[in-house]
Amino acid sequence: MDKTTELKKAKRTPLLLLLAAACVFVVAAFLPRGLWVDGIKAVAEAAMVGALADWFAVAALFRRVPIPLVSAHTAIIPRNKHKIADNLAHFVQDKFLDVPSLVGLIRRHDPAQTITAWLSESANSARLGDYVVRLTGGILDVADDARIQNFIRDGLRDVLAKVDLSQSLGAILDTLTRDGRHQELLDTAIDQVIEVLREAPAREFIAARIVDWVKSEYPTMEKFLPSVWLGDKGAEAIASAANRMLEQIAQNPTHELRDKFDHAVQKLIVRLKTDPVFLQQGEALKRYLVEGEAFGSYVKDMWGELRAWLKRDLQSADSALHARVAAMGAWVGRELARDPALRQSLNDHLEEAARAMAPDFARFLTRHISDTVKNWPAHEMSHQVEMNIGKDLQYIRINGTIVGGFIGLLLYVSSLLLEMLRVHVG
Repeated sequence: MDKTTELKKAKRTPLLLLLAAACVFVVAAFLPRGLWVDGIKAVAEAAMVGALADWFAVAALFRRVPIPLVSAHTAIIPRNKHKIADNLAHFVQDKFLDVPSLVGLIRRHDPAQTITAWLSESANSARLGDYVVRLTGGILDVADDARIQNFIRDGLRDVLAKVDLSQSLGAILDTLTRDGRHQELLDTAIDQVIEVLREAPAREFIAARIVDWVKSEYPTMEKFLPSVWLGDKGAEAIASAANRMLEQIAQNPTHELRDKFDHAVQKLIVRLKTDPVFLQQGEALKRYLVEGEAFGSYVKDMWGELRAWLKRDLQSADSALHARVAAMGAWVGRELARDPALRQSLNDHLEEAARAMAPDFARFLTRHISDTVKNWPAHEMSHQVEMNIGKDLQYIRINGTIVGGFIGLLLYVSSLLLEMLRVHVG
Protein backbone atom coordinates (compact mmCIF):
# COMPACT_ATOMS: atom_id res chain seq x y z
CA MET A 1 0.00 0.00 0.00
CA ASP A 2 1.48 3.35 -1.04
CA LYS A 3 1.62 6.40 1.20
CA THR A 4 -1.20 8.22 -0.60
CA THR A 5 -3.59 5.32 -0.03
CA GLU A 6 -2.48 4.97 3.58
CA LEU A 7 -3.09 8.68 4.19
CA LYS A 8 -6.56 8.57 2.66
CA LYS A 9 -7.41 5.54 4.76
CA ALA A 10 -6.09 7.23 7.91
CA LYS A 11 -8.24 10.32 7.25
CA ARG A 12 -11.43 8.25 7.17
CA THR A 13 -11.43 7.44 10.89
CA PRO A 14 -11.48 11.03 12.24
CA LEU A 15 -13.98 11.99 9.52
CA LEU A 16 -16.30 9.17 10.54
CA LEU A 17 -16.01 10.21 14.20
CA LEU A 18 -16.92 13.78 13.25
CA LEU A 19 -19.92 12.60 11.22
CA ALA A 20 -20.99 10.33 14.07
CA ALA A 21 -20.81 13.22 16.54
CA ALA A 22 -22.79 15.42 14.14
CA CYS A 23 -25.48 12.76 13.70
CA VAL A 24 -25.80 12.31 17.46
CA PHE A 25 -26.06 16.08 17.90
CA VAL A 26 -28.79 16.39 15.25
CA VAL A 27 -30.79 13.48 16.65
CA ALA A 28 -30.48 14.82 20.20
CA ALA A 29 -31.68 18.23 19.04
CA PHE A 30 -35.00 16.71 17.92
CA LEU A 31 -35.55 14.60 21.03
CA PRO A 32 -37.46 15.88 24.06
CA ARG A 33 -35.10 17.57 26.46
CA GLY A 34 -34.02 15.68 29.52
CA LEU A 35 -31.00 14.96 31.65
CA TRP A 36 -29.64 12.24 29.43
CA VAL A 37 -30.57 13.86 26.14
CA ASP A 38 -28.99 17.16 27.14
CA GLY A 39 -25.87 15.35 28.30
CA ILE A 40 -25.54 13.39 25.08
CA LYS A 41 -26.11 16.57 23.08
CA ALA A 42 -23.40 18.39 25.06
CA VAL A 43 -20.93 15.56 24.52
CA ALA A 44 -21.66 15.45 20.77
CA GLU A 45 -21.42 19.23 20.49
CA ALA A 46 -18.04 19.35 22.26
CA ALA A 47 -16.79 16.39 20.22
CA MET A 48 -17.63 18.27 17.00
CA VAL A 49 -15.83 21.36 18.27
CA GLY A 50 -12.74 19.31 19.13
CA ALA A 51 -12.82 17.46 15.81
CA LEU A 52 -13.19 20.64 13.75
CA ALA A 53 -10.57 22.53 15.75
CA ASP A 54 -8.00 19.78 15.32
CA TRP A 55 -8.91 19.33 11.66
CA PHE A 56 -8.14 23.02 11.23
CA ALA A 57 -4.87 22.66 13.16
CA VAL A 58 -3.69 19.78 10.97
CA ALA A 59 -4.93 21.22 7.68
CA ALA A 60 -3.39 24.62 8.44
CA LEU A 61 0.05 23.01 8.49
CA PHE A 62 -0.09 22.02 4.83
CA ARG A 63 -2.49 24.33 3.00
CA ARG A 64 -4.34 27.61 3.19
CA VAL A 65 -7.69 27.39 4.96
CA PRO A 66 -9.91 30.26 3.74
CA ILE A 67 -11.38 31.34 7.07
CA PRO A 68 -11.58 35.09 7.73
CA LEU A 69 -9.08 36.55 10.19
CA VAL A 70 -7.13 33.29 10.64
CA SER A 71 -6.32 32.34 7.03
CA ALA A 72 -3.13 34.41 7.20
CA HIS A 73 -1.83 31.95 9.77
CA THR A 74 -2.49 28.83 7.71
CA ALA A 75 -0.27 27.01 5.15
CA ILE A 76 2.45 27.10 7.79
CA ILE A 77 4.85 24.71 6.06
CA PRO A 78 4.65 26.25 2.55
CA ARG A 79 4.94 29.78 3.94
CA ASN A 80 7.97 28.95 6.06
CA LYS A 81 9.80 26.75 3.55
CA HIS A 82 13.09 28.67 3.71
CA LYS A 83 13.08 28.87 7.48
CA ILE A 84 12.32 25.15 7.77
CA ALA A 85 15.12 24.36 5.30
CA ASP A 86 17.70 26.30 7.30
CA ASN A 87 16.52 24.96 10.66
CA LEU A 88 16.46 21.38 9.40
CA ALA A 89 19.95 21.69 7.95
CA HIS A 90 21.37 23.20 11.13
CA PHE A 91 19.60 20.59 13.24
CA VAL A 92 21.30 17.81 11.26
CA GLN A 93 24.63 19.61 11.51
CA ASP A 94 24.43 20.28 15.24
CA LYS A 95 22.92 16.98 16.38
CA PHE A 96 24.27 14.40 13.94
CA LEU A 97 27.40 15.70 12.20
CA ASP A 98 29.19 17.48 15.02
CA VAL A 99 32.59 16.09 15.99
CA PRO A 100 31.56 14.69 19.43
CA SER A 101 28.62 12.84 17.87
CA LEU A 102 30.72 11.26 15.13
CA VAL A 103 33.55 10.32 17.48
CA GLY A 104 31.03 8.88 19.93
CA LEU A 105 29.45 6.90 17.11
CA ILE A 106 32.84 5.41 16.19
CA ARG A 107 33.59 4.51 19.80
CA ARG A 108 30.18 2.92 20.37
CA HIS A 109 30.16 0.77 17.27
CA ASP A 110 33.89 -0.12 17.00
CA PRO A 111 34.09 -0.05 13.17
CA ALA A 112 37.42 -1.90 13.16
CA GLN A 113 35.79 -4.88 14.86
CA THR A 114 32.86 -4.68 12.45
CA ILE A 115 35.23 -4.67 9.47
CA THR A 116 37.16 -7.57 10.98
CA ALA A 117 34.05 -9.67 11.46
CA TRP A 118 32.80 -8.84 7.97
CA LEU A 119 36.06 -9.64 6.20
CA SER A 120 36.56 -12.82 8.22
CA GLU A 121 33.69 -14.44 6.32
CA SER A 122 34.83 -15.83 2.99
CA ALA A 123 31.56 -14.86 1.33
CA ASN A 124 32.18 -11.22 2.22
CA SER A 125 35.73 -11.33 0.87
CA ALA A 126 34.30 -12.63 -2.40
CA ARG A 127 31.66 -9.90 -2.28
CA LEU A 128 34.42 -7.32 -1.87
CA GLY A 129 36.02 -8.74 -5.00
CA ASP A 130 32.68 -8.35 -6.81
CA TYR A 131 32.46 -4.69 -5.76
CA VAL A 132 35.97 -3.93 -6.98
CA VAL A 133 35.38 -5.76 -10.26
CA ARG A 134 32.19 -3.78 -10.91
CA LEU A 135 33.88 -0.52 -9.92
CA THR A 136 36.86 -1.21 -12.17
CA GLY A 137 34.55 -2.11 -15.03
CA GLY A 138 32.70 1.17 -14.59
CA ILE A 139 35.95 3.13 -14.57
CA LEU A 140 37.10 1.37 -17.74
CA ASP A 141 33.79 2.17 -19.44
CA VAL A 142 34.24 5.84 -18.56
CA ALA A 143 37.86 5.76 -19.73
CA ASP A 144 36.73 4.36 -23.10
CA ASP A 145 35.15 7.72 -23.88
CA ALA A 146 37.47 9.64 -26.23
CA ARG A 147 36.60 12.91 -24.52
CA ILE A 148 37.59 11.48 -21.14
CA GLN A 149 40.84 10.18 -22.60
CA ASN A 150 41.63 13.58 -24.10
CA PHE A 151 40.79 15.26 -20.80
CA ILE A 152 43.11 12.94 -18.85
CA ARG A 153 45.90 13.29 -21.41
CA ASP A 154 45.65 17.08 -21.48
CA GLY A 155 45.56 17.19 -17.69
CA LEU A 156 48.70 15.06 -17.40
CA ARG A 157 50.46 17.21 -19.97
CA ASP A 158 49.55 20.38 -18.08
CA VAL A 159 50.89 18.86 -14.87
CA LEU A 160 54.12 17.75 -16.52
CA ALA A 161 54.56 21.14 -18.18
CA LYS A 162 54.62 22.81 -14.76
CA VAL A 163 57.11 20.37 -13.22
CA ASP A 164 60.87 20.93 -13.17
CA LEU A 165 61.93 17.30 -13.58
CA SER A 166 65.56 17.78 -12.64
CA GLN A 167 64.77 19.86 -9.55
CA SER A 168 61.95 17.49 -8.57
CA LEU A 169 64.13 14.42 -8.93
CA GLY A 170 66.80 16.11 -6.84
CA ALA A 171 64.26 16.95 -4.14
CA ILE A 172 62.97 13.36 -4.16
CA LEU A 173 66.48 11.96 -3.81
CA ASP A 174 67.19 14.49 -1.07
CA THR A 175 64.17 13.23 0.85
CA LEU A 176 65.04 9.59 0.26
CA THR A 177 68.62 10.04 1.48
CA ARG A 178 67.70 11.99 4.60
CA ASP A 179 68.76 10.27 7.85
CA GLY A 180 70.81 7.73 5.90
CA ARG A 181 67.86 6.06 4.21
CA HIS A 182 69.91 5.49 1.06
CA GLN A 183 72.31 3.36 3.11
CA GLU A 184 69.39 1.07 3.95
CA LEU A 185 68.72 0.80 0.24
CA LEU A 186 72.39 -0.01 -0.32
CA ASP A 187 72.21 -2.74 2.35
CA THR A 188 69.21 -4.27 0.64
CA ALA A 189 70.97 -4.17 -2.74
CA ILE A 190 74.10 -5.77 -1.25
CA ASP A 191 72.05 -8.57 0.31
CA GLN A 192 70.35 -9.24 -3.02
CA VAL A 193 73.65 -9.33 -4.92
CA ILE A 194 75.17 -11.71 -2.35
CA GLU A 195 72.19 -14.04 -2.71
CA VAL A 196 72.46 -13.93 -6.51
CA LEU A 197 76.20 -14.68 -6.48
CA ARG A 198 75.61 -17.70 -4.25
CA GLU A 199 73.24 -19.26 -6.75
CA ALA A 200 74.47 -21.69 -9.39
CA PRO A 201 73.01 -19.87 -12.43
CA ALA A 202 75.00 -16.73 -11.62
CA ARG A 203 78.26 -18.66 -11.29
CA GLU A 204 77.53 -20.59 -14.47
CA PHE A 205 77.01 -17.28 -16.27
CA ILE A 206 80.35 -15.93 -14.99
CA ALA A 207 82.11 -19.18 -15.94
CA ALA A 208 80.67 -19.03 -19.45
CA ARG A 209 81.89 -15.45 -19.86
CA ILE A 210 85.39 -16.46 -18.73
CA VAL A 211 85.46 -19.31 -21.24
CA ASP A 212 84.28 -16.99 -24.00
CA TRP A 213 87.00 -14.50 -23.06
CA VAL A 214 89.74 -17.14 -23.13
CA LYS A 215 88.55 -18.39 -26.50
CA SER A 216 88.47 -14.92 -28.04
CA GLU A 217 91.68 -13.53 -26.51
CA TYR A 218 93.86 -16.66 -26.44
CA PRO A 219 92.45 -19.00 -29.07
CA THR A 220 95.70 -20.96 -29.44
CA MET A 221 96.30 -21.49 -25.75
CA GLU A 222 92.64 -22.33 -25.23
CA LYS A 223 93.16 -25.53 -27.19
CA PHE A 224 95.68 -26.75 -24.61
CA LEU A 225 94.06 -25.32 -21.47
CA PRO A 226 91.12 -26.81 -19.53
CA SER A 227 88.99 -23.77 -20.28
CA VAL A 228 85.83 -25.17 -18.69
CA TRP A 229 87.70 -25.95 -15.47
CA LEU A 230 89.29 -22.51 -15.52
CA GLY A 231 85.88 -20.94 -16.06
CA ASP A 232 84.35 -22.80 -13.13
CA LYS A 233 87.23 -22.02 -10.79
CA GLY A 234 87.44 -18.44 -11.97
CA ALA A 235 83.71 -17.94 -11.46
CA GLU A 236 83.96 -19.45 -7.99
CA ALA A 237 86.90 -17.21 -7.11
CA ILE A 238 85.25 -14.06 -8.48
CA ALA A 239 81.94 -14.79 -6.75
CA SER A 240 83.65 -15.60 -3.45
CA ALA A 241 85.81 -12.49 -3.59
CA ALA A 242 82.85 -10.29 -4.47
CA ASN A 243 80.78 -11.81 -1.67
CA ARG A 244 83.55 -11.26 0.88
CA MET A 245 83.89 -7.64 -0.14
CA LEU A 246 80.13 -7.08 -0.09
CA GLU A 247 79.82 -8.75 3.32
CA GLN A 248 82.53 -6.46 4.66
CA ILE A 249 80.62 -3.44 3.35
CA ALA A 250 77.37 -4.74 4.82
CA GLN A 251 78.91 -5.37 8.24
CA ASN A 252 80.85 -2.10 8.46
CA PRO A 253 78.68 1.06 8.64
CA THR A 254 81.78 3.24 8.17
CA HIS A 255 83.26 1.35 5.23
CA GLU A 256 85.14 3.47 2.71
CA LEU A 257 82.86 2.41 -0.15
CA ARG A 258 79.83 3.51 1.86
CA ASP A 259 81.36 6.97 2.17
CA LYS A 260 82.04 7.04 -1.56
CA PHE A 261 78.47 5.97 -2.27
CA ASP A 262 77.21 8.69 0.07
CA HIS A 263 79.36 11.36 -1.61
CA ALA A 264 78.27 10.20 -5.06
CA VAL A 265 74.59 10.43 -4.14
CA GLN A 266 74.99 13.87 -2.56
CA LYS A 267 76.93 15.08 -5.59
CA LEU A 268 74.18 13.78 -7.88
CA ILE A 269 71.53 15.60 -5.84
CA VAL A 270 73.43 18.88 -6.04
CA ARG A 271 73.95 18.49 -9.78
CA LEU A 272 70.29 17.68 -10.36
CA LYS A 273 69.33 20.88 -8.57
CA THR A 274 71.99 23.24 -9.91
CA ASP A 275 73.86 21.83 -12.92
CA PRO A 276 72.66 23.57 -16.12
CA VAL A 277 73.33 20.40 -18.11
CA PHE A 278 71.01 18.35 -15.91
CA LEU A 279 68.42 21.12 -15.93
CA GLN A 280 68.52 21.24 -19.74
CA GLN A 281 68.24 17.47 -19.95
CA GLY A 282 65.26 17.60 -17.59
CA GLU A 283 63.58 20.18 -19.81
CA ALA A 284 64.33 18.10 -22.90
CA LEU A 285 62.84 15.02 -21.26
CA LYS A 286 59.79 17.02 -20.23
CA ARG A 287 59.29 18.30 -23.78
CA TYR A 288 59.57 14.74 -25.03
CA LEU A 289 56.95 13.56 -22.55
CA VAL A 290 54.60 16.46 -23.24
CA GLU A 291 55.03 16.94 -26.98
CA GLY A 292 56.52 13.70 -28.26
CA GLU A 293 54.13 11.83 -30.52
CA ALA A 294 56.13 8.62 -30.19
CA PHE A 295 55.86 8.64 -26.42
CA GLY A 296 52.17 9.54 -26.61
CA SER A 297 51.52 6.69 -29.02
CA TYR A 298 53.49 4.31 -26.82
CA VAL A 299 51.52 5.26 -23.73
CA LYS A 300 48.25 5.02 -25.67
CA ASP A 301 49.11 1.56 -27.00
CA MET A 302 50.26 0.41 -23.58
CA TRP A 303 47.04 1.68 -21.99
CA GLY A 304 45.00 0.00 -24.73
CA GLU A 305 46.67 -3.34 -24.06
CA LEU A 306 46.26 -2.96 -20.31
CA ARG A 307 42.61 -1.98 -20.68
CA ALA A 308 41.92 -4.92 -23.00
CA TRP A 309 43.58 -7.31 -20.56
CA LEU A 310 41.62 -5.88 -17.66
CA LYS A 311 38.34 -6.20 -19.54
CA ARG A 312 39.07 -9.81 -20.44
CA ASP A 313 40.01 -10.54 -16.86
CA LEU A 314 36.91 -8.83 -15.45
CA GLN A 315 34.66 -10.83 -17.76
CA SER A 316 36.34 -14.09 -16.85
CA ALA A 317 34.72 -16.43 -14.34
CA ASP A 318 38.11 -16.90 -12.65
CA SER A 319 39.14 -13.23 -12.70
CA ALA A 320 42.65 -12.70 -11.34
CA LEU A 321 41.70 -9.24 -10.06
CA HIS A 322 38.69 -10.67 -8.24
CA ALA A 323 40.80 -13.41 -6.69
CA ARG A 324 43.53 -10.97 -5.61
CA VAL A 325 41.07 -8.54 -4.04
CA ALA A 326 39.21 -11.34 -2.26
CA ALA A 327 42.49 -12.76 -0.97
CA MET A 328 43.60 -9.31 0.16
CA GLY A 329 40.29 -8.78 1.96
CA ALA A 330 40.62 -12.12 3.74
CA TRP A 331 44.21 -11.30 4.70
CA VAL A 332 43.20 -7.91 6.10
CA GLY A 333 40.45 -9.61 8.10
CA ARG A 334 42.91 -12.15 9.54
CA GLU A 335 45.46 -9.47 10.43
CA LEU A 336 42.84 -7.32 12.14
CA ALA A 337 41.50 -10.32 14.05
CA ARG A 338 45.00 -11.29 15.15
CA ASP A 339 46.21 -7.85 16.21
CA PRO A 340 44.10 -5.84 18.72
CA ALA A 341 46.59 -2.98 18.50
CA LEU A 342 46.00 -2.77 14.75
CA ARG A 343 42.24 -2.58 15.29
CA GLN A 344 42.69 0.15 17.88
CA SER A 345 44.99 2.03 15.52
CA LEU A 346 42.36 1.82 12.77
CA ASN A 347 39.69 3.19 15.11
CA ASP A 348 42.04 5.96 16.22
CA HIS A 349 42.70 6.95 12.63
CA LEU A 350 38.98 6.94 11.90
CA GLU A 351 38.43 9.24 14.87
CA GLU A 352 41.17 11.56 13.63
CA ALA A 353 39.60 11.54 10.16
CA ALA A 354 36.20 12.34 11.68
CA ARG A 355 37.66 15.25 13.64
CA ALA A 356 39.43 16.59 10.57
CA MET A 357 36.66 16.06 8.02
CA ALA A 358 33.49 16.54 10.07
CA PRO A 359 33.38 20.37 9.98
CA ASP A 360 33.84 20.60 6.20
CA PHE A 361 31.54 17.67 5.51
CA ALA A 362 28.90 19.06 7.88
CA ARG A 363 29.00 22.45 6.16
CA PHE A 364 28.71 20.82 2.76
CA LEU A 365 25.80 18.59 3.78
CA THR A 366 24.08 21.44 5.62
CA ARG A 367 24.26 23.63 2.54
CA HIS A 368 23.08 20.75 0.36
CA ILE A 369 20.06 20.01 2.57
CA SER A 370 19.14 23.68 2.84
CA ASP A 371 19.49 24.37 -0.89
CA THR A 372 17.60 21.21 -1.85
CA VAL A 373 14.63 21.99 0.39
CA LYS A 374 14.57 25.64 -0.69
CA ASN A 375 14.49 24.61 -4.34
CA TRP A 376 11.44 22.42 -3.84
CA PRO A 377 8.14 24.00 -4.92
CA ALA A 378 6.21 25.00 -1.80
CA HIS A 379 3.29 22.70 -2.59
CA GLU A 380 5.66 19.81 -3.32
CA MET A 381 7.43 20.24 0.01
CA SER A 382 4.11 20.41 1.83
CA HIS A 383 2.91 17.32 -0.01
CA GLN A 384 6.06 15.35 0.84
CA VAL A 385 5.81 16.23 4.53
CA GLU A 386 2.14 15.32 4.61
CA MET A 387 2.79 12.01 2.88
CA ASN A 388 5.34 11.08 5.52
CA ILE A 389 3.75 12.34 8.74
CA GLY A 390 0.14 13.03 7.75
CA LYS A 391 -0.98 9.53 8.73
CA ASP A 392 0.25 10.02 12.30
CA LEU A 393 -1.26 13.51 12.47
CA GLN A 394 -4.73 12.01 12.01
CA TYR A 395 -4.46 10.74 15.58
CA ILE A 396 -4.55 14.39 16.65
CA ARG A 397 -7.97 14.68 15.02
CA ILE A 398 -9.15 11.42 16.57
CA ASN A 399 -7.91 12.44 20.01
CA GLY A 400 -9.41 15.90 19.56
CA THR A 401 -12.83 14.37 18.94
CA ILE A 402 -12.61 12.02 21.92
CA VAL A 403 -11.09 14.56 24.30
CA GLY A 404 -13.58 17.19 23.14
CA GLY A 405 -16.49 14.88 23.92
CA PHE A 406 -15.02 14.03 27.32
CA ILE A 407 -14.54 17.73 28.13
CA GLY A 408 -18.12 18.38 27.00
CA LEU A 409 -19.30 15.72 29.42
CA LEU A 410 -17.27 17.24 32.27
CA LEU A 411 -18.62 20.71 31.51
CA TYR A 412 -22.18 19.40 31.39
CA VAL A 413 -21.80 17.59 34.70
CA SER A 414 -20.13 20.65 36.19
CA SER A 415 -23.00 22.87 35.03
CA LEU A 416 -25.51 20.49 36.64
CA LEU A 417 -23.60 20.51 39.90
CA LEU A 418 -23.40 24.31 39.86
CA GLU A 419 -27.12 24.53 39.15
CA MET A 420 -27.88 22.16 42.02
CA LEU A 421 -25.63 24.18 44.30
CA ARG A 422 -27.33 27.42 43.25
CA VAL A 423 -30.79 25.96 43.96
CA HIS A 424 -29.63 24.57 47.28
CA VAL A 425 -28.10 27.87 48.37
CA GLY A 426 -31.08 29.86 47.12
